[in-house]
Amino acid sequence: MGGFFGTVSKHDAISDVFFGTDYHSHLGTRRGGMAAVCDKIGLQRDIHNIENAPFRTKFAKVFEEMQGKSAIGCISDSDPQPLLIRSNIGSYAISTIGLINNSEELIEKYLLTDGGHFTVMTGGKVNATELIASLINQKDSFTEGIKFAQSVIDGTASILILKDNGNIIAARDRLGRIPVLIGKNEDGYCVSFEDFAYKKLGYDDFKELGPGEIVELTAESCTILAPPGEEMRMCAFLWSYYGYPTSVYEGINVETMRCRNGEIMAQNDMDAGLMEGIDYACGVPDSGTPHAIGYANKSHIPFARPFIKYTPTWQKSFTPANQKDRNKIAKMKQIPVSELIHDKNLLFVDDSIVRGTQLKETVDFLYENGAKSVHMRSACPPIMYGCKYLNFSRATSDMELIARQVIMELEGEEGFKHIAEYSDSKTERGKNLRKTICEKLHFDSLEFQSLDGIIEAIGIEPCKLCTYCWSGKE
Repeated sequence: MGGFFGTVSKHDAISDVFFGTDYHSHLGTRRGGMAAVCDKIGLQRDIHNIENAPFRTKFAKVFEEMQGKSAIGCISDSDPQPLLIRSNIGSYAISTIGLINNSEELIEKYLLTDGGHFTVMTGGKVNATELIASLINQKDSFTEGIKFAQSVIDGTASILILKDNGNIIAARDRLGRIPVLIGKNEDGYCVSFEDFAYKKLGYDDFKELGPGEIVELTAESCTILAPPGEEMRMCAFLWSYYGYPTSVYEGINVETMRCRNGEIMAQNDMDAGLMEGIDYACGVPDSGTPHAIGYANKSHIPFARPFIKYTPTWQKSFTPANQKDRNKIAKMKQIPVSELIHDKNLLFVDDSIVRGTQLKETVDFLYENGAKSVHMRSACPPIMYGCKYLNFSRATSDMELIARQVIMELEGEEGFKHIAEYSDSKTERGKNLRKTICEKLHFDSLEFQSLDGIIEAIGIEPCKLCTYCWSGKE
């Protein structure tokens, strides 16, 4: 997906932006970038590939190469950024987070009428950040340009701009699907996706931008350029999976939400009598672990870690583009604790079940190490729709989702008319979905958290949450 961080300070901003951006490394694995501005050099920029080395390693020399009291940085899981732009409304650096579904339509409608052109990347794709900058430049001010871009984009766009005068403009996406937060200290202001990133750097909470809100930051002030809208669709999946445990979105901490979610799942299993004979409640590391802790606390089944991920030298398992390589790395990272596996009935909680490929590898690994049975719980409902608002996965088709594949096997396309029933464990279709996935992935039992359950765990009004990937409702 991606994340960004920016600082406007009375003193050098490079250190804060370096460390603040590094704290967003859990949000992307492809590109990292920084931009700064100072009176002597003007706008500067540096971008590196971070697929095989962490951000902080690739940018270790940035303190020698870049200077300025204003700077921005980003972790991107898609296109290289920030970009440096010279336009009718000024020169600036820009970074974005989100997803554009109608790129070709926007290019043809607004940007190629006078013989204009774009830098084309490998495969003919246009950099989404460059496209957003071009839309902003259609208007006579940054505020109007940002509002225009967000109004015509089908998808999501949160935007961070570093102007050549040192001011930073930050805009949360129109429906607030992802967070944008402002921090403040005695030297200036910062903007961040993650609140803990600036708190570790000595900033205090100043405000969380509302949906579509636009602000301009200087070292002395935070000025609202456009007020927040009333409608919000915050991504619920951030709490279930993508958010870092210490993150707080809309006042709700990720770790405590996940523990509550596990408690709700455990209560559901207790009510259904599904816990008999389980020796340990376990989490599929890492984001499944707090869900499992909540499950264990509520059920009084001992919590255990039957295998540990070896992470000192391995990057995230989804880093390689090739699925076979991703599976191999995932398997190599798993180190068993034999005493907690052999002849044991294990119940695992995972944050989600998307394709199921890596999860099958994990379950096979547990049986190879002597597990008696492996039961699986998903901390969110069955994923039925690929996200069309954020870059959450590399899926190119809904049919890559295991729930969709099973429905097609069981009933063909007719089954897609009954997705709500397949999501519900109480219906015959729901039972068949779970039974078939168990057979495919070698689970002894399987259950998913319900949509109502995950909404209860988050604790925000349902109308303010985006649950499209589970319900298909926008």
